[in-house]
Amino acid sequence: MTKDNTFGNEFERILVGLLAVVSGLLLIYLALQGPLLLGAIRYKSAAVINNQIIGQDVVNLFLLSLISLAGGITLWLRKPIAKYLLIITPLYLIYFVLSYTIGWEWSSPAYTGNSEKYFFHFLFILVAALLVMIYSLSVFPRDRVARFNKKGLAVYSSLLVFFLLVFAAMWMKEVFEVMARGTTRGYDIAPTAFWLVRVFDLGFTIPLGLLSVYLLWTRPASSFPIQFMFYGFFTTMIVAVNAMGIIMWLKNDPTFLMRDLAVFLILGAIVFAGFFYILRNFKKAEG
Repeated sequence: MTKDNTFGNEFERILVGLLAVVSGLLLIYLALQGPLLLGAIRYKSAAVINNQIIGQDVVNLFLLSLISLAGGITLWLRKPIAKYLLIITPLYLIYFVLSYTIGWEWSSPAYTGNSEKYFFHFLFILVAALLVMIYSLSVFPRDRVARFNKKGLAVYSSLLVFFLLVFAAMWMKEVFEVMARGTTRGYDIAPTAFWLVRVFDLGFTIPLGLLSVYLLWTRPASSFPIQFMFYGFFTTMIVAVNAMGIIMWLKNDPTFLMRDLAVFLILGAIVFAGFFYILRNFKKAEG
């Protein structure tokens, strides 16, 4: 927690700290304004989707906002931990903004809402996340060496790849059902959200997970900043996904499947264990 002077120039440090703090405050504001508490924001989708929104807003309120605020404040104070806090959030926030903006059924006459009034709130978080990500990667510590035991790495890699493929198979099965029958579980009430989630997970989240495993074997030391950013995304995202599933289960959501929650809980355990495993095996280079 001692002061660190490797933060780029003063303008970048102050600006990125400000972006992180404002993003944290906006996450709190949007969570409180949504269906979690005040209900002022009405999203254009079926009412049952509010269960998933509540789950994600709980995570934004009690986790992501705090990480963003702490990251911005510690960056202003030049604390080394700021770099680790800031790099955790950008990929999750990009996913969050996309799902809360283009993920709604804007073209369907069946739904009404007012979330477009909050467009610039979401836009700010998106732009801030991109700038924080670029800055964090540029200042992140690179004085690390990888000391992985090959047998342990093989076990961890096998478990993560297996459950990522199970996750992919779940989504692919539903995609094939839509292709064959024109519908699947929950598709009729939120087709836009269905495609956004499947495209993002199959085209982004799962490939990132597989890429992280590949880099651990081929470029372990040089990929430390990328690994930390990836695992920051995986851990925050899996917390949000499981929070959604638990809220859906508690509220008897008709689109809920215990099978999905079980897979995500196991995947979450593997991701958290993997995060600690990777941190433990990246050591600061001597000298």
